[in-house]
Amino acid sequence: MDYPVLTIVVPCYNEEDVLPETMPQLCSCLKELEKEGLISNKSKVLFVDDGSRDKTWELIYKQSLHDDVVRGLKLARNVGHQKALLAGLMTAKSVSDCVISIDADLQDDISVIREFIIKYREGNDIVYGVRRKRDKDTFFKRSTAQGFYKIMNKMGVDLVYNHADFRLMSKRALHELQRFEEVNLFLRGIVPILGFKSASVYYDRKERSAGETKYPLKKMLSFSFEGITSFSVMPIRLVMFTGIVSFFISLLFGLYFLTLKMTGRTQTGWTSLITSIWLIGGLQLISIGLVGEYIGKIYSETKRRPKYAVDIDMFTLPIPRHLMTDGGNENGLFNHDHAKLSETN
Repeated sequence: MDYPVLTIVVPCYNEEDVLPETMPQLCSCLKELEKEGLISNKSKVLFVDDGSRDKTWELIYKQSLHDDVVRGLKLARNVGHQKALLAGLMTAKSVSDCVISIDADLQDDISVIREFIIKYREGNDIVYGVRRKRDKDTFFKRSTAQGFYKIMNKMGVDLVYNHADFRLMSKRALHELQRFEEVNLFLRGIVPILGFKSASVYYDRKERSAGETKYPLKKMLSFSFEGITSFSVMPIRLVMFTGIVSFFISLLFGLYFLTLKMTGRTQTGWTSLITSIWLIGGLQLISIGLVGEYIGKIYSETKRRPKYAVDIDMFTLPIPRHLMTDGGNENGLFNHDHAKLSETN
């Protein structure tokens, strides 16, 4: 019987506080699955360093020296969670039968990875990790997150409710994902439209054990806006609809004030004039800004710049250990010459 080769992709940005716990847990998880005969002994954990400024890469490298399960991919600079995740997925797809993505803080329950594999072996190309409830979130975070999913659904975006980026994808699904060349990435919206057979696994999310969240309010709002504008033109249609409604309301007010003038009951009012000017001016600025956002996305797409640049790849092209120092410098970077590495390998 052929056992699937699994790679767990973990995007990391300044995660030196959580990696000492995350690494052994994920490695232990893989070994347990291997003992059960669910996955191949060639399965790996790939940590993607998204241009971290702390000792994240140093920890990844050192662990790879002592544990053959651990592999690292270092990006040349910080490109953001979605692009770092995509870099890991695209790197792992060539040597994996299936890939699971999970955040480094392990708030997502790794015990359900076993169910992911079972669902995959039943013929599902995509398996979504879905939260059962949000009782541990603050009221604000819970209400805004649920509101986001509902708004996206109303705009016609096919999102899996209460699913983030904890999912399994088969090699076939990853090859199809590679065909999506858009720069403005929103994987939660892209993956469901691939159309392959899918299933969901439900779990309870844990508290973050260490470090700080990488999604404060500002980034959450930016991420939400990215998702809305990447998958729907509904905001522009709403602006157009608002403009049409405002036009007809202004006609009604025009008739009303004309009637007042004809009956001799005209009253001059500075407040009503200024209010209407500010209202119309605000709507115009919002409309221009929204249209500009879409134009900006078009501009980014037409340039076709690469989404990320790989600095060090210890997954598909393992770096010879004799070219590395065991400790690394204070920035977690390791002195080596890429041309020399290529010749050696």
